[in-house]
Amino acid sequence: MPTATTTSATPAAPTRSPLIGWLAVISVMMGIFSIVTAEILPIGLLTSIGSSFDVSDGAAGLMMTMPGILAAIAAPVVTVATGRLDRRLMLCALMLLLAVADFLAAAAPSYWVMVISRILVGLVIGGFWSIGAGLAVRLVRPERVGTATAVIFSAVPLGSVLGVPAGTLIGHLAGWREAFVIMGVMTVGVFLALVVLVPPLPAVQATRLKVLGDLFRSTGVRIGLVLTFLIVTAHFGTYTYVTPFLQQVTQVSPGLITTFLLVYGVAGIAGNFIAGATVTRNLRATFIVGGCMLAGATLLLPVLGRGHAGAIVLLIVWGLAYGAVPVCSQTWFVTSAPHATEAASILFTSSFQATIALGALLGGVVVDAVSPSAVMVLGGAVAVLMVLTAAAARAVPGAASPRPDTR
Repeated sequence: MPTATTTSATPAAPTRSPLIGWLAVISVMMGIFSIVTAEILPIGLLTSIGSSFDVSDGAAGLMMTMPGILAAIAAPVVTVATGRLDRRLMLCALMLLLAVADFLAAAAPSYWVMVISRILVGLVIGGFWSIGAGLAVRLVRPERVGTATAVIFSAVPLGSVLGVPAGTLIGHLAGWREAFVIMGVMTVGVFLALVVLVPPLPAVQATRLKVLGDLFRSTGVRIGLVLTFLIVTAHFGTYTYVTPFLQQVTQVSPGLITTFLLVYGVAGIAGNFIAGATVTRNLRATFIVGGCMLAGATLLLPVLGRGHAGAIVLLIVWGLAYGAVPVCSQTWFVTSAPHATEAASILFTSSFQATIALGALLGGVVVDAVSPSAVMVLGGAVAVLMVLTAAAARAVPGAASPRPDTR
């Protein structure tokens, strides 16, 4: 996501050929694709990894908790600490660190080594997003910046739709360690592409954290934080454990899990584009509809999701719903602080990632203490609370705004 910064210089217009500029954009997009896939890859492999280390599904959920916590901290901290460094140098260093994390996960002799690898993933998420997401303006000509930005952010849904199901399939056919090995090899390839294709990018912005604190004075921002906390907790507290649910309750075979997750991911892409079209017309209504659909899907899964057909239908509803969540959440933040959109974006990033971690952690406690069905019901209840909060909110930011970057 864009960082909380005060511009001190105007980026120079790209002087290299348009083709090289677009290849640089694609390399940044592939970096984000690698990050998104690495972050949520354990969702499809949760049970297999937990079995290898003899830990419960709830304990295995730490693999989702740790990256979220570290990313929430790293987003502002890395931006401040590296504010004067060349952006290409930082992108390459972070991508190399992601490759190390992937190979460390593949070779982990114990679960705690796996957790350490996930901590490294979190550092990369916060740093790479805060630096790479706004680079389109420095890689292509001004009239192509919008398209280039869309290309970069297309990596987010692609990571869910292609990366995770593919990793899950590899894990089923060859083993979960091999899935991380392949991720590591791909990440090294992205690192090399960044080295070759991205030009030197001297820092042109001086980062300030004070603006983040000032945002908390806005009622709209505070409401946005509450809504994001509730809906992201509801989603990741349940979706992190969707594989155990499908295996234990729906009785889906390990090989078919990939298909179920792929269906969900495709629905998520559709939800993302649908929300992008409706959020500018009525932000609150779009957010409420998404919350209602997510609540309905998770609450009904323990009842209607015992058969394959019912589970597929509800996963489609769930995907459509969650596809709208990042769009609505970031729109709420950005339009609540039109004078500081970059600061609002980094606040969105940090709050989103921190809540991913909390949701996965709380869901793990419920899964271990009760069952995967119980975590679905509890997540649905939290989503209902989000809907009621959004409906009661008086400070609703303006709806007329460009579609923001999604996550």
